[in-house]
Amino acid sequence: MAWNEPGGGNQHDPWSGGGRRGGNGNGGKGGGNQGPPDLDEALKKFQNKLNGMLGGRGKRGGNGGGSGGGGKPRNTFALPGLLLIVALAIWAASGFYLVDQSERGVVLRFGKYQETVTPGLQWNPPLIDDVRMVNVTRVRSVSQTQSMLTQDENIVSVEISAQYQVADPRGYVLNVRDPELSLENALDSALRHVVGGTDMIDILTSGREILGSSVNSRLQSYLDSYGTGIVLQTLNVESTSPPDAVQDAFDDVIRAREDRQRTINQAMAYANAVIPAAQGQAQRIVEQGQGYRESVVAEARGQANRFNALLTQYQEAPAIMRERLYLDTLSDVYSETPKVMVDVSEQSPLMVLPMDRLKRSGTDSKSSDGEAEVDPQLLERLRSTQSSSSSNSSNSSSSSIRREGR
Repeated sequence: MAWNEPGGGNQHDPWSGGGRRGGNGNGGKGGGNQGPPDLDEALKKFQNKLNGMLGGRGKRGGNGGGSGGGGKPRNTFALPGLLLIVALAIWAASGFYLVDQSERGVVLRFGKYQETVTPGLQWNPPLIDDVRMVNVTRVRSVSQTQSMLTQDENIVSVEISAQYQVADPRGYVLNVRDPELSLENALDSALRHVVGGTDMIDILTSGREILGSSVNSRLQSYLDSYGTGIVLQTLNVESTSPPDAVQDAFDDVIRAREDRQRTINQAMAYANAVIPAAQGQAQRIVEQGQGYRESVVAEARGQANRFNALLTQYQEAPAIMRERLYLDTLSDVYSETPKVMVDVSEQSPLMVLPMDRLKRSGTDSKSSDGEAEVDPQLLERLRSTQSSSSSNSSNSSSSSIRREGR
């Protein structure tokens, strides 16, 4: 039979701790298996224990429904102690924090520097220590655009940017009130100092790199003297320009300078091409002169040696050497002249061949086998000359005969 079936004698609630038995209406307690405790009853028990701890009076139940007295005396320090324990637990738990790998924590205890914590889980007492996180790996940047006076009393506009990192977290947090503002002021001061000692034309043209390096070194010295803990990574001069009112005139000046430099480069290129050639030609002339000097000296020495040798032979046989020298001299003289000497005392006909003309005509015209060809007109002229000379000789001989016969 089900527990809630009508007419049942014993009704047991399966969720109660035993339930109440109905029957005679006496309200007696029934024994049996106990179920899960009631939530209201558990709360009441906890409240009674808490009241007992704090010294309150617990409630008692009875048939009359009245409340009984006679509890423990109340403890006045129990509640504040409990609250203090809870507050201490919350305070201790709030002291844990995590430091990232790119950060460093500067710990200040009552405003005084205590330590610099490294990455990881850290704990410091709250409300006593003040931990300030500083990112030491992030590259920060600052830029400025200023118009300032140059050394030659001209106004120039300079745009500059700087990238930096925090190297000393303690100095970055404690030594200056506002590190970024201090960096901007130091950058402005260093830039004005360098630009004020430089001519404008150098800033606008080839002096930009020198300007950047000078500002970088001076700005880093300022930051080190302030103790900001900042280290510059790069400093770039983005642009330099004159005032807008004279921009066109400065552009013309820059173009003229570029034309001048281009002309100088062209002249240097021409000089580099011409000077080596002239040097080589001069060296060749010098070497030719040295060779001519050596040849003349050698020839003179040879002639002197030859004369000395001839002198020795002449001293031994003067007559023979005199005749030999005479013949050699005539041979040298006649070998250079086209004239022919003929002994007229001889009566026999003599044909003279102009060998120089024959040689010259032979060099002008060559036969197919490489031998010199004689001009036929020249041969015909020689034959006529020979016949005329023979006739003349015959006439002279006949005339002589006639003279003799007469």
